[in-house]
Amino acid sequence: MKSRKVFVLFAAISALLFFGGCDTSNIADINHTMPSRNWSYADKVKVMVDITDSNKAYNIYFKLRHTSDYRYSNIFVLLNLKTAQKKRNRRYEFKLAQADGQWNGSGSGNLYSYTFPLLTNFKFPSPGKYELELEQNMRDNPLTEISDVGIKVAVIN
Repeated sequence: MKSRKVFVLFAAISALLFFGGCDTSNIADINHTMPSRNWSYADKVKVMVDITDSNKAYNIYFKLRHTSDYRYSNIFVLLNLKTAQKKRNRRYEFKLAQADGQWNGSGSGNLYSYTFPLLTNFKFPSPGKYELELEQNMRDNPLTEISDVGIKVAVIN
């Protein structure tokens, strides 16, 4: 009888973790691995989203992974938001390291990962298809020691 209670408890916890752990709020989550860890101006990271309800709010994130050999303490990126009719863009700067050289991102071996907010509580102007595009906006081309770049779009429930 005791083993049955343990089994039922284990099954209930497993089901809770399985169903509760699923993040259904993401409508897009892509990562692009940079060839030879070089992010050139031509390597734009793009994702298409289909917005059916313009009353919902969204969070849009910039995801980045770089090596410890990255030369700068910051990064500039451009976010382009395109519809069939028009294009809007905005430049962002993100701080990657402290003044003493300590990286701000979470590290695993030689790689450091970040997730930065681009637009929070953002409402798309109208229903339709939108293309989100990220490009690096530093002076170096290519920007070396960038491993991966991504975009995540999540609906706020």
